[in-house]
Amino acid sequence: MTRIPHDTTFGSACVRTNGVAKRLRGFVRDDDGSMTIFACFLLMMMLLVGGIGIDLMRNEMERTRLQNTMDRAVLAAADLDQELSPEAVVTDYFEKSGLGSYLNSVTVNEGLNFRTVTANASTKSPTRFMRLMGVPELHVPAVGQASERIANVEISLVLDISGSMASNSKIYNLRNAASVFVDTVIRPETEDLVSLSLVPYSEHVNVGEAIFNELWTRHIHNFSHCLEIPDAEFSNASFNLSRRYDQMQHFQWNYDGRNNDRSDTVCPRYSYETVTPLSQNAYQLKQQISQFQPRAGTSIFLGMKWATALLDPSFRPVVTSLIGKNDIDSEFTGRPVSYDDIETLKTIILMTDGKNDRSNRIADWAYDSSSDYVHWNNYNFNWYLSRYVNSRDYRYYYESNHYTATQGDYLLDNICDAAKDKGIVIWAIGFEVDEHGANEMKNCASTPSHFFRVEGVEITEAFKAIARTINQLRLTQ
Repeated sequence: MTRIPHDTTFGSACVRTNGVAKRLRGFVRDDDGSMTIFACFLLMMMLLVGGIGIDLMRNEMERTRLQNTMDRAVLAAADLDQELSPEAVVTDYFEKSGLGSYLNSVTVNEGLNFRTVTANASTKSPTRFMRLMGVPELHVPAVGQASERIANVEISLVLDISGSMASNSKIYNLRNAASVFVDTVIRPETEDLVSLSLVPYSEHVNVGEAIFNELWTRHIHNFSHCLEIPDAEFSNASFNLSRRYDQMQHFQWNYDGRNNDRSDTVCPRYSYETVTPLSQNAYQLKQQISQFQPRAGTSIFLGMKWATALLDPSFRPVVTSLIGKNDIDSEFTGRPVSYDDIETLKTIILMTDGKNDRSNRIADWAYDSSSDYVHWNNYNFNWYLSRYVNSRDYRYYYESNHYTATQGDYLLDNICDAAKDKGIVIWAIGFEVDEHGANEMKNCASTPSHFFRVEGVEITEAFKAIARTINQLRLTQ
């Protein structure tokens, strides 16, 4: 029998190879501890993301502090009333905030009627966590630009000079307040930019002979120059130059007729009570205001209608003609400008101390000839009736309630809405008014914040606030 040799070395190698393979396969299949490793990686990522968030928050806090300082600085520097140089103002703001080294540049662009200040600042915010990713610091920029620009402004200043202004020093306070307003909006640097139309009103509005003669009217006397405007016209901001208007009767019906006073006529009769259109002569405007006296009733809606007409482009032919006659400065050629002129602000300041009241007229039969016009100019209406007419016949002489208070409120609402629809900014001042008057004025204003309800000398502060706002600052970046 033959013995076959057995290679023990080969067998041992196979056994060892199989053992290693089994152990490797076991290692691959064994997942003990894998979640621990994943959790470690996840924790590291969470810490890194959280750290990045902290670095970004610190960066944003620094940026906010820098930007807030920038905004305040450029706003103050752009103020046209600021006497210090804009560069000095911005620098001072940064120095006082402990950020002086961050300011890079200040650029000023200014002219006769504007100032624009642009500033740039920056710093670097060191990181604590992002540096592990190779980002040792973050850039912190701040840019600010502020402008104050006195653009073209068309203003109608509508002032109540009715009889109730006689009480409680109201007419005195109004004179002071309106004069302050004029001085605030008409300054040397606003020359040829700001036009102000002064519209005093009581029971009616005397537009003055110059404007009156430019309109198509039934001219029957020369004692005063008021027009009767049909109710339908109050629904439009425009003034219908193709319509023929009746001239208002010249007479005085109010009071009890115990004397022959004729100073408080329904249509104001004195020159200082007439409309002054598109003026930039602060001295003359203040002189006119200083002469105001309280007279007659209250028709706010008529004052508002004329204020709107003087801002509406439909009135431009009248203004053009008055410029040709040297009644208005030639610099205002083209005014009132179109509503879509982005360089022009149109605004009305409407003031009253009361509310709309009734208004009477003489019956047509008693006011239809030249002798009648002269007669009622010479006699107080009620004084004459009480002496020469039987009391039972009084009613034949009256057109009672040509306007009622309710009708006046309705027409005021209409013309206010028409003006606002055209983008005219309306400020309303209720000067010692009752609740009804306050509500009417608030409804007329562009927004509730455009309405001021004031007492006594507070009226001056109201006019000041409005004047400042007309020339307000805007942060443009």
